Amino acid sequence: MNADTYAIEIAGLVHKYGKADAVNGLNLRVKPGKCYGLFGRNGAGKTTTIKCLLNLLRPMAGTVRVFGLDPRKDEVGVKSRLAYVPDMVAFYPWMTVRDTLDYLASFRRTWNRTTEKELLGQFRLDVTKKTGALSKGQRTQLALVGAVCAEPELLVLDEPTSGLDPIVRREFIQTVIGAYQEADPGRRTVFVSTHLITEFEGLIDEFTIMDGGRDVVTLDADEARSRYKKIHARFAGTPPPIDFVEPRNIVGNGREVDITVNGNSEAVLERLKALGPESVSLEALTLEEIFVAALK
Repeated sequence: MNADTYAIEIAGLVHKYGKADAVNGLNLRVKPGKCYGLFGRNGAGKTTTIKCLLNLLRPMAGTVRVFGLDPRKDEVGVKSRLAYVPDMVAFYPWMTVRDTLDYLASFRRTWNRTTEKELLGQFRLDVTKKTGALSKGQRTQLALVGAVCAEPELLVLDEPTSGLDPIVRREFIQTVIGAYQEADPGRRTVFVSTHLITEFEGLIDEFTIMDGGRDVVTLDADEARSRYKKIHARFAGTPPPIDFVEPRNIVGNGREVDITVNGNSEAVLERLKALGPESVSLEALTLEEIFVAALK
C-alpha cells in the first residue's frame, strides 16, 4: 500500500513537554475504512498524538501524514476531510444548539440534514437551548452530531463518550459510529482514543497500545484474539508449582488458576494438563483484557 493511500501514517513521532517525553518514537498506520483504536493509560501520549495529527502541536521529530498530506503544510486540505471530537468540548455559549449546528455546517462542503434530525431526536437535544446551558454530556452529544453530519472521510475521536451516560454511550457507539462507516464502506475511517475499550469491542478492526509514548503492541483485532488466550484450570487440592509460565501471567484463587498466554496457548495447555487438573478450559481474551495483559 502506498503512503498516500493510508488514512493516517505516523513514523518516529516525538513530542516533549519540557524534558518529559509525551510521545517517543511512535509508529502506526491506519488503512481507509477501518475503525482503529488507540489505547493507553492516562498520560500514555494519546491526546498529544492526536494534536500532532491536527497540527495543534508540532512534532519535534518524525513524520505525520493524513491522506498522504502533511498537516503542517496543508492544514486546510487535511481538516476539510476530517472531523474531530475532543475530550473537552466547548462552544460559543451565547449560541443555541441550532445556531451552533448551522455555524458548523457553514464550513463544510456537505451536511446531512436527515442525519442531523435523527441524531437530535436520539440525543433529545433542544435546538433552542443555548450551549452555555448544556451539561458536559450534552455538549459532547452536540459535538458528535456536528462531526457525523459533516460526513468526513476520517472521524477522529478523543475519549468521545466519556461525558455520556451508559445507555446513550452504547447507543452512540453501536448505531452512530457503525452507521457512519456503513454509509460508505471502505472509505470512512474512525480513529478513536479511548479507555472504554469494552464498549468499542465490536467495532475495532485494528489497534495500537501505547505506553510511555511508544507503541507497545499493534495488532489486527481478530489476530489479537487468536494470540492472546486465558487458560483456566481447577485442581483437586492446592495447585502444583507452574514454573513454565512467567509468574506475572498467573492468577491463583484457591484451587483455581488463570494463566494468560500470548501465542503459545497449545504448548502451555499440554503442560498444564500433565499436572492433572480436574478441569481445564481455553478462551480468547477481550480487547480490554489484552490491553491489561500487554501492560503487565
